[in-house]
Amino acid sequence: MLDAAIKTQLSAYLEKLQTPIELVASLDASDAARQMRELLADIAALSPKVSVRIDDGNDARKPSFSVGRLNEAARIRFAGIPMGHEFTSLVLALLQTGGHPPKVDAAVIEQIKGLGGKFRFETYISLSCHNCPDVVQALNLMAVLNPGVESVMIDGALYQDEVSARQIMAVPTVMLNGEPFGQGRMTIEEILAKVDTGAAARDAEKLNAKDAYDVLVVGGGPAGSAAAIYAARKGIRTGVVAERFGGQVLDTLSIENLISVPHTEGPKLAMALEQHVKQYEVDIMNLQRAEALVPAGDDGLAQVKLANGATLKAKSVILATGARWREMNVPGEKEYKAKGVCFCPHCDGPLFKGKRVAVIGGGNSGVEAAIDLAGIVSHVTLLEFDSKLRADAVLQAKLGSLPNVTIITSALTTEVTGDGEKVNGIVYQDRVSGATQRVELEGIFVQIGLLPNTDWLKGTVKLSPRGEIEVDARGQTSLPGVFAAGDATTTPYKQIIIAMGDGAKASLSAFDHLIRSPAVTPAATVVDLGQPA
Repeated sequence: MLDAAIKTQLSAYLEKLQTPIELVASLDASDAARQMRELLADIAALSPKVSVRIDDGNDARKPSFSVGRLNEAARIRFAGIPMGHEFTSLVLALLQTGGHPPKVDAAVIEQIKGLGGKFRFETYISLSCHNCPDVVQALNLMAVLNPGVESVMIDGALYQDEVSARQIMAVPTVMLNGEPFGQGRMTIEEILAKVDTGAAARDAEKLNAKDAYDVLVVGGGPAGSAAAIYAARKGIRTGVVAERFGGQVLDTLSIENLISVPHTEGPKLAMALEQHVKQYEVDIMNLQRAEALVPAGDDGLAQVKLANGATLKAKSVILATGARWREMNVPGEKEYKAKGVCFCPHCDGPLFKGKRVAVIGGGNSGVEAAIDLAGIVSHVTLLEFDSKLRADAVLQAKLGSLPNVTIITSALTTEVTGDGEKVNGIVYQDRVSGATQRVELEGIFVQIGLLPNTDWLKGTVKLSPRGEIEVDARGQTSLPGVFAAGDATTTPYKQIIIAMGDGAKASLSAFDHLIRSPAVTPAATVVDLGQPA
């Protein structure tokens, strides 16, 4: 099952096991069960501290296997063969169950250990999903550290009947104690924030106590990371507050145009950005959503108010809040989001194997999505509003060569239809004839560009008609001491490398603003000593 190179690498990892672990399999007569048996045998052969036991009555899901300490009840289970993106999840589960310390902040570990109650998490994944491993690994670690937590990874492609019964139409989807808990990429801190109800209040108290920053960066994507690094290198007090460190890069699979880096993946780049920022004295405040910007007053300090009630103060602010997927804004879209309406073909595509889907958008993203999906689904209908596709010629040529793709241009999407539980069609209007058409299908992948994350800034800084923050050549906004960078601004061409340059520029401009600004001192206090006697 494992090739020689992987065996050599895994063998070295398994030397770090501090206590014996047992893999208990529940198998059937399927080909997947045969592969699972081979995988477990390969792992056990690499370390004397790993044993395998077959117990076909151990779990209702077959094939599946658990990872636990010898003679203890296992709390981690893989219902599927964790290869592809999930192989790292398996390796970490082996190491952490075997006593190897996790690379997690001590405060997070203590928070996990302090959770009370019973938590049974079931995570539906696809092996091609690059966001799923983060969720699986976080929940597995919680299961290792807290005996009240169980974590089960379920490969949606292997358990199609279960996926259909539970209406799972996007990954990762997490169920907690049988009820929906969350969808999409979640860090361990995000998961803890949802199950630990007192966490937000404790965070707000800590944030309110922080001193004012010289530079406060709002946003943790490429632009925000570059801004923080450039500011910190100047030796000034720097903070980064982000709703999700890494931003939209976390949702990007393949990156091949970052100069000097021939190929990388979004989550890997996001991790590298965070590690680089942490090399400097930067105060990173993750999982915090900004809700209001208050311009500087007489004290020379601007304020950023957060959703948890906390307020941060700074002498200068850099806005780098990025952008999000643009939605169609048609009837039925919100109702069927994650019930057939999707935004990530790499993550959710395997759930639609053998089904009919549509892709909305004829730019590079839309055409690439259609090409990828054509290899998985039975048929792809691509709908483009314009009279022609806008993707690169090489992509259009590839798309046109695929037999199970229909391309419809001059199509205005008007409605998403469904049966109350999942998508069953899409309605569009022919912009030439005016005729209305309906396409029966099971999935819709929306690929029509981005919207800037600037709603919280309306009425504070000047925004363009598209909602982008207006900036000059130096990244200065309409407010003195407030700068902006990246996809949230009017800077043309939304690219990672451009956002990084934007962040560096805005940071240098903020530093220049600081050194040229007069120091603000408190007003003198006048004391009336009265008249001499």
